[in-house]
Amino acid sequence: MPAPTITTDSALLADITARFDLRKPNANAVGAIVDHLANAEGFTESVADVATGVGKTYLMAALVEYLASQGVRNVLIVSPGSTIQSKTISNFTPGHPKYVPGAEYEPFIVTPENFRTGETGTVLTDSRRVKLFVFNVQQLIAPTQKASRKVREADENLGDSLYEHLRGAEDLVILSDEHHIYSEKAKAFSSAIRDLNPMALVGVTATPAESDISKVIFQYSLGDAIADEFVKVPVIVYRKDGHSDERTQLADACHLLRSKEVAYSQYRQHNPEKPATKPCLFVVCKTINHAQDVAALLTQPGMIGETGTVLEINATSSDEALQALADVEREDSPIRAIVSVDMLKEGWDVKRIAVIVALRRLASECLTEQILGRGLRLPFGARTGVPSVDQVDIVAHDSYQKLLAQKDVLLQRVDHSDPPLPKNSEAELPSATSETQSGASLPRGHYDNHPTLGFDTALDRDGESDVEEPQDNEGFPVSKGLKVVEMDDAVKEIERPPYVNRTEGSPQIVFPMMRAKLVPLTFSMSQVTSPNAKLAGVQFLKEVPSFLYRDALNASRSMTGQVEIKRTPEQGHEAFQQTTPIELVRHELRQALTALPEVQKEARERNAIKRVVDAFLEGAGVTADDSEAMWGEGRKTQAVEGLRALVRKELNNRKQQLTFELDQRILPTEPVPNVEASNAYNSEFKKFAAFTGWSRSILPSATFDAKSTEWVLAHMLDRDPNIKWWLRLSSTGPAYIPMENGTSYFPDFIAIDDEDNHWLIEGKSDKEAGSPDVVAKRNAAEDWARLVRDDGQFATWRYVFATESHLKSAGSWQALIYASAPEM
Repeated sequence: MPAPTITTDSALLADITARFDLRKPNANAVGAIVDHLANAEGFTESVADVATGVGKTYLMAALVEYLASQGVRNVLIVSPGSTIQSKTISNFTPGHPKYVPGAEYEPFIVTPENFRTGETGTVLTDSRRVKLFVFNVQQLIAPTQKASRKVREADENLGDSLYEHLRGAEDLVILSDEHHIYSEKAKAFSSAIRDLNPMALVGVTATPAESDISKVIFQYSLGDAIADEFVKVPVIVYRKDGHSDERTQLADACHLLRSKEVAYSQYRQHNPEKPATKPCLFVVCKTINHAQDVAALLTQPGMIGETGTVLEINATSSDEALQALADVEREDSPIRAIVSVDMLKEGWDVKRIAVIVALRRLASECLTEQILGRGLRLPFGARTGVPSVDQVDIVAHDSYQKLLAQKDVLLQRVDHSDPPLPKNSEAELPSATSETQSGASLPRGHYDNHPTLGFDTALDRDGESDVEEPQDNEGFPVSKGLKVVEMDDAVKEIERPPYVNRTEGSPQIVFPMMRAKLVPLTFSMSQVTSPNAKLAGVQFLKEVPSFLYRDALNASRSMTGQVEIKRTPEQGHEAFQQTTPIELVRHELRQALTALPEVQKEARERNAIKRVVDAFLEGAGVTADDSEAMWGEGRKTQAVEGLRALVRKELNNRKQQLTFELDQRILPTEPVPNVEASNAYNSEFKKFAAFTGWSRSILPSATFDAKSTEWVLAHMLDRDPNIKWWLRLSSTGPAYIPMENGTSYFPDFIAIDDEDNHWLIEGKSDKEAGSPDVVAKRNAAEDWARLVRDDGQFATWRYVFATESHLKSAGSWQALIYASAPEM
């Protein structure tokens, strides 16, 4: 029959709205679709974006009725799978519990089970009857070498295939449920429905595909639905105690389910006319094996705990399991938890789901309508005023911050991608960037204060300048104290003396730098007294509760009708806790102390640990008659930490002893100023004057404080055949020996002999040689040399203390060694 002309009939729309008792958004959606069809010329495709839980089934039933009233006799409803297909058939079957009442035209339903019968063949040729074809998309796609399609095979009752019969129906209107599944990018699915050449294709979905955005003619977001009280309020449930493992999440979900079961039952007692229903837990898993493990776990004590109350659904589920799923809303259904992989993430619309645990892609999917949508429908058809009934709890211990940050996504069209996170959210945000005038992206914070970018100063995290200082050709910094800026901004260089490095061919000396360090004395558990342990245990006399935090994502409309999503803290629940027998608690406490690195692995220490733990538990109220007692996880965990804190306190009270460790300094520090100097062999000694002309000095010039010691030593070292190199040390240089009184000792010279022995040398007048300060420095230097030799990681170092008398009597380096008698 020819395609009828669709017109907008306001009276008919009002009549259908009343008969089907349509909610306002569904009535508006039907009106928008009808207007679009009435104004279309030829084939048209449109999409109604309607939030999950609002009642898309009623929308489609009303639309079928309107089309039938306008003369359309062939309507095809395409579903993405068998679950939604079965539900749709039930929605249009009078007498079925899921039947949607209100129709004056009762369509003949054509399904994969009956389309090849003689009765169906007769109806299909009757132009007066309204035919409603209900197929899933897999049954319509083109056959392959491996798979045939019965709808594409010739039917003796039709004389052609059902697919060709539909293609030839000029008044065919296709309603595609979960329309995003058939986007043009999904070529096989798209071809299956678009190749039928319908007069119109109307998609209904809560999550339009990106390619279909331009085709959306009506939109009603989940935020709208929450504000208008057509669906439940999502509540994010989480812990802050660090427990985010799957077992804990499932145990908490079961705990929440029991609480909702009480709330549902109490509501029914006060409202007996309401339909009998019970809340149900819905768990989304990663794989079939994962789902099997989770289902087994839920049947254990402390969880759901009953055989036959946990239903696992996957692609390989038996007919018996699928029937149990279909009957899950029956009053006599024993099911309290449903565990699924992917099968139930779209279009499955039971009203019992009250708690959701998504163990896969929770952070990116849960606030989309793929998983959250399974629990949005109101169990009694409307809000009850009882929060526990009107809310769906989403257990999200590991990703609650990100979910809360995504709350405003409920106002928008929801797709499969992660939405952008709002500013100042608790979730982890990508680093912001600022741009230079050239357009190059720079990390914000790294250049926030860069002077060339118009700010003050660039500091890194340590507070140090993060901008590389300019250097001259020799690599020396010129940015500090080397330039001045006049009022006219002209930059003038300030002259500085030239710098020089060490004498050509001379070595660098690795100086063993000794650092004093206070370290605690060896610890023993015997230092922890039983009374102190008992006192520490007193604070664990009672159980330590852990709480489930609950944040509702409420929506409300402003005076202008704009929807706003607000995070509203709800009253929390005490969280489920695993319990541990007291003897196992005792064992774990002992293990915790044994594992401390400061505790020696000796029998004496093990006995002390046993004593301390027994005293600690006695303080916590554990007596000899408590062998059957159980402790909660929180109490046990905090008790372990409390006992560790007691031991740490004793560790911190230990006495300390002074020890030393060796580091290295490279000498000399280069470069050095090349100051004006006199020749050491042709000039008279002058205190603090610089002298050059040395043959074995590592540095080109050196200054001296005393003629009778330092000056004499320098000449001896420079001319003695047993000395290869010598270095004059500065009294403010990097080579020194720390003293116990906190001061530093700076010796006079370092010399390297022909056997590569390293000598630290001090020259002193006879008058000063016996003073307490000088003796203390000498002792410290001898201790230092001994420590370095014993360490074995450096050259062989010795200390020479040379007095005026030693120098006068010694005519060579070897003679000085004999005279001063250093420790060898």
